Amino acid sequence: MQESELNYFKAILVSRKEQITKNITGVNSELDQLNSLELNDEGDYASANHNSVVESAIVEQQKQELREIDIALVKISSHEYGICEMCEDDIGFQRLKVKPHAIYCIDCREIVEKSR
Repeated sequence: MQESELNYFKAILVSRKEQITKNITGVNSELDQLNSLELNDEGDYASANHNSVVESAIVEQQKQELREIDIALVKISSHEYGICEMCEDDIGFQRLKVKPHAIYCIDCREIVEKSR
């Protein structure tokens, strides 16, 4: 992959990382506020509890994406970015534009998903 392409994807990944970090910080702040509320009504408690469960699941998903982004950034630094971890072929440019932290090409991704 050319240096200009690596820089392009690095900028996308760094931007996404900053966005996710802000999201996680905001959600954690909201969860802290919910936990500090005195909820007297069972309906309010159930609603707040449901919201906190959903938000916690979103945070976990975003933490996983952060880990994948960090791996992609290390690969960019070592010029190993854009190579499928299964077949070692290049991951298509269009796939990387959609999911810049992808570790598999389209074909291998389908194999991995079917095996789960």
